[in-house]
This record gives sequence, structure tokens and C-alpha cells, in this order.
Amino acid sequence: MSATIKQLRAFVAVARTRSLAEASAQLHVSQPAISIAIRSLEESLGGDLFSRDGRQLALTPEGSRFVERAQQLLHNWDNTLDAVQQRFRLKQGQLSIAAIPAFALNQLPPLLETFHRRHPDINIVLEDIVMERVVHAVQEGRAELGISFRPDDLGNLSFTPIASDRFIAVLPPGHRNSKRTSVRWRDLASDPFIAMNRGSAVRRWTDSAFAQSLPADQSPRLLCEANQLSTIGRLVQSGLGVSAMPSLCEDQMRSYGLVCKPLEEPEMVHPVGILTRSSGGLSAAAAAFKQIATAG
Repeated sequence: MSATIKQLRAFVAVARTRSLAEASAQLHVSQPAISIAIRSLEESLGGDLFSRDGRQLALTPEGSRFVERAQQLLHNWDNTLDAVQQRFRLKQGQLSIAAIPAFALNQLPPLLETFHRRHPDINIVLEDIVMERVVHAVQEGRAELGISFRPDDLGNLSFTPIASDRFIAVLPPGHRNSKRTSVRWRDLASDPFIAMNRGSAVRRWTDSAFAQSLPADQSPRLLCEANQLSTIGRLVQSGLGVSAMPSLCEDQMRSYGLVCKPLEEPEMVHPVGILTRSSGGLSAAAAAFKQIATAG
């Protein structure tokens, strides 16, 4: 039988006061309960901790050696409990998020501002990385939450949608299509096109949209590829060509002075949401942020 925390508390209280009555008052338990706890502890350890020959309780040599260890065990236990309670009360801890750059730059800051205002003692760790790496970061446990488009294959992850995104055309100022209400994918095929790198989800969706909108013998005039949507925006700004990207980037592209128009035929719409591991629960910090992100 193992010693319990209650038994250790009873032993330390009696060792400190040398009195069952005082220990009973300190711990708010009855004297018989104190006596039973100490007897049970002694049975577990295999010998007496107190000498009971005189009227006052005195520690045996073994009891004297054990009391310091018992005090340290109780101190460690109390500190551990306090640390866990602080995390549940969001008074300490860490929030780790991996987010696609388009969301991290444009939509994430106000969410983090709200979270930080409510829970200022939580440390925030943010990785702004491409969608495929967001998925891996959550799968491998480097990030507790991922914010991304919904992957084609969730695997061992769960996805909670928070928004719906549609593709937009990104045009330089004065472009012939800049006055239109919306732009068709085939309207972009006659201009030099700046695309995301091959292997990315955005590139797959872009290629799919062109394949649906163009004749089999026609393809877009691919000028170059880039790894970041912000780089593509700068290239369009310089007049090199046009592009298509998620509407998450619209505010950023407009800040570059570019024209953004909804893309049609086909309309490409993809959910954006929070990725978590399917097994295991969330920390209090991650659960609090998820509640903020999904509130509306």
C-alpha cells in the first residue's frame, strides 16, 4: 500500500506541533482521523515514525529523517497542483498556433488581440507557414492549433470551419478588366499569369479552375511561380502580369494598390478553419482561443 497525500499532511503536522490536538485543528480533521492516517502511513513504511513512550509525541530517528522528505514531497505536490490550476484559470501557459500566411497577416491579428486582452498571462507562439506545413505542425504536435484551408485528406485531424473563402482575380491598376463587377477565369488566360508554386493547395485549385474554364488545347500564359502570395502581389504591382488568390488576401492586395475582383466560371470556394488532432483534448488556452475564433 502506498502513502497518500493526506497521510503525509497528517504526519508533517504532528511532527511540527508534537500534538495530535494542534495538528487536528490545523488540518480541520478529527484527532482519531489523524491517528489513523499516521498508523496507516507507518504500516506502509514498515515501522514507527513517532515514539509513544511519553506524554508528548517525539519523532523516532527514522521519523526525523523522513519528515524533511515528506515536507519536500508536499511542497512539490502543492506547486504542481497550483501550476495546473493556474493553467486552467489561464494565468499561465502557452498557446501554439500554426497559420497560413494569408490568414496570419490579414485575419489573425484581431483574434489574437482579443485573446491577449482576455488572457494577458498566456504566452503566444505563432508560426506563419504554408498550408502543407500547417497540417504537419499539428499532426506532429509542434502546434496545438492550425488555421488553414480544409486539407483534401484530414487523416488524424479534425477541422472546424470558421469562414468561407472564394478566389479573387488580382489585377494591376488600369487593367482592362478592372472596371468589371467580376472576372471569369478564362479572362485571365490571355495575360501573363503569376502562380503559386507547384505542389501547393492554391496552385492545385488554380490549375483545376483553369482546366474547367479553358478548352483542352488552351492553357494560361504562366510567367513565373512564387512561394508566397505577398510576393505574387508585388509582382502584379510591378506590372508583370495578373494572378488569382484567396480572398483572405484582398485587404493586403488592395493595400498594394491592386484591383481585386470576384472570380467566376467556375466559382472556387473553400472553407477556412481550425485544425486540431482528433485524439486528446485541447489545453485551456487553445480551447479559449478556439471559442473566440469560432464565435462569429
